[in-house]
Amino acid sequence: MFTRRNILACVAMSAIAVAVPAMADDLSNMPRQKVELVAPPFVHPHEQVAKDGPKVVQFTMKVEEKELVIDNEGTKLQAMTFNGSVPGPMMVVHEGDYVELTLINPETNTMPHNIDFHSATGALGGGGLTLIHPGEQVVLRWKATRPGVFVYHCAPEGMVPWHVVSGMSGTVMVLPRDGLKDEKGNSLTYDRVYYVGENDFYVPRDENGKFKTYETVGDSYADTIEVMRKLTPTHVVFNGAVGALTGEKALRAKVGEKVLIVHSQANRDTRPHLIGGHGDYVWETGKFANPPEKDLETWFIRGGSAGAALYKFLQPGVYAYVNHNLIEAFELGATAHFKVDGTWDDDLMKQVRPPEPIGAGDKLGAVDGAAAPAVH
Repeated sequence: MFTRRNILACVAMSAIAVAVPAMADDLSNMPRQKVELVAPPFVHPHEQVAKDGPKVVQFTMKVEEKELVIDNEGTKLQAMTFNGSVPGPMMVVHEGDYVELTLINPETNTMPHNIDFHSATGALGGGGLTLIHPGEQVVLRWKATRPGVFVYHCAPEGMVPWHVVSGMSGTVMVLPRDGLKDEKGNSLTYDRVYYVGENDFYVPRDENGKFKTYETVGDSYADTIEVMRKLTPTHVVFNGAVGALTGEKALRAKVGEKVLIVHSQANRDTRPHLIGGHGDYVWETGKFANPPEKDLETWFIRGGSAGAALYKFLQPGVYAYVNHNLIEAFELGATAHFKVDGTWDDDLMKQVRPPEPIGAGDKLGAVDGAAAPAVH
């Protein structure tokens, strides 16, 4: 009897037999570039405008099953990760480049894993060609034909949602070869880029309402599936944990800098909002072939996708960047901070008078309150 797994295996083997020799011949003289991935919210160095023709960009990524602490109360999650971080690293290439990924599943892991690139074409986004068991590795190459930001995630048959909500997702950014453009075709550049990966976690509780802990990721499976099926997350967080991007870990910028914020959610819809700022240019669906929207207050990221927003910071201070389902932001953890250095501009905002008893200003005859200190 043929199962879906048998069929996928046959398709995968056929694709390997036919495609790999041709690709090897066609790309044998193409330049190659090895890139070292970095953990989010940071992104590896890259050119915004391609200086040369297409190349093969080589990445290596290791699957790591590990225990993570995901909130300030010490709640532990048996996580599955790409390269040890939640989300997995962002990969940046240009349209027309080839992504060549070596995916490693160490023998110390307990689960099979693979990778589905939403930016790739065929074989379940690569998921049908990359299934590896502990102690195995695989090399996948695909051509970046569509510019934009795209999700990737683990997708082993029968376990897809569990692997995704356990931390196994990330993002690829495929830049146009001539860089980002506005709706009129004018060049757009950024001074910094940050990657915010939003995750919903489903941590089981014991009979007393306390979060449970487990020895291995496999031990957590049955209880976690039961919580997942209720569709009510216990945590909604940025970059793997409550507070991962706040306080001392806040994202840094300076007044006058243009910051590109890439935001992904591999499982649920979300609504990013920068309190005190805006999306100057927003690719809400994350696809750079489409003109960006302008001056958005909040934008919508569909579950299973990524979006990008470009903003020039105009005032110093701490900006909260949140999922504007405010319950998820303030109660479940989906909040980050931008800490921006620079000089305050009273023309954009000024506290005319500080708090005072009602009517005090009228009694004093003050009109402008120019001497009142500004609150930043």
